[in-house]
Amino acid sequence: MTSKLWVFLLCPVFCWSQTLTGTVVDASTNQPLETVSIYFDNTTVGTTTDDNGAFSISYSDAIQSSLVISYLGYEKVIINDYRNQTTLRIALKPSSVALDEVHLEYDDGLTRKQKLRLFRKEFLGTSRFGKSCKILNEDDVILRYDKRKRALYADAKAPIRVENKALKYEIEYDLIDFTASFSYVDPIGNEFVVKTLTFLGTTFYKDLEGSEKKKTKKNRAKAYKGSVQHFMRALYNENLKEEGYWIFYKKFRVDEWSHFSVNAVDDSNFKEVTLKNRVSILFDKNQQSEIQLEVDKFYVDIYGNYSPIIGVYFGGTMGDQRVGDTLPANYGL
Repeated sequence: MTSKLWVFLLCPVFCWSQTLTGTVVDASTNQPLETVSIYFDNTTVGTTTDDNGAFSISYSDAIQSSLVISYLGYEKVIINDYRNQTTLRIALKPSSVALDEVHLEYDDGLTRKQKLRLFRKEFLGTSRFGKSCKILNEDDVILRYDKRKRALYADAKAPIRVENKALKYEIEYDLIDFTASFSYVDPIGNEFVVKTLTFLGTTFYKDLEGSEKKKTKKNRAKAYKGSVQHFMRALYNENLKEEGYWIFYKKFRVDEWSHFSVNAVDDSNFKEVTLKNRVSILFDKNQQSEIQLEVDKFYVDIYGNYSPIIGVYFGGTMGDQRVGDTLPANYGL
């Protein structure tokens, strides 16, 4: 117990660091591209290219996410094996089809105002933190409703920029997919009951003015405690109980390790996790969630990164968390 705590606290201070350099050019003309966004997904670590298309970005072993290269009007590039390289040359291809040509706004049974209201609710969330958020470029969001399937779909012409006033972040969310299906729909009464929700994308966080204030730090700590990120870190460190988590099976509290199995993976920073049964999770004696696996196992590291994401599902409090409740993966490190 003591040794694990020592490693967790000191690792971010003495962790290995490396600088990655590179250039970004247009694949057709071979000309350098300026102000291209380069960032590690779901972190605050990022930069942009200069007028020569050059960039330099440093990272430590705390960064386990993909490197994202994003530029408006071009196809996004995602690189996973950057750790084996020190210099990159990236050729971006222009986007072949404009989004507004694919998803036309038409009379689909809901007004633009109704669709935006639904999108804000399910994308940002309805918690105190979610309600403090504002989408700064809503005109870039393309929404389509399928009356037959009772489903709302979203695309975006550019990364969705979200200002989180409570947590003092500006989030750039490069949307890959958004689908909300409803079990009940009453457009006249504006009643929509969500059945399933899926949204995927890459994210980059920027600290806003006031991020160092005591109130902001308190809000971020509150958002972190009881989150999926917090739970995954506790799972890795095998200290669920110490972090305030109780595990229940069939309404009875059980020993967490009689249902979860956590094993180190040779030559890796990850641990393998298996779950014997679908269980309920109680945090701090008042926040109830559920976890269910549709995969045989998943992998988690000390920072709370886990994979695969598809197949690891949360319900309850953790399942209700949206973009407005999230923190970057390197939070607290």
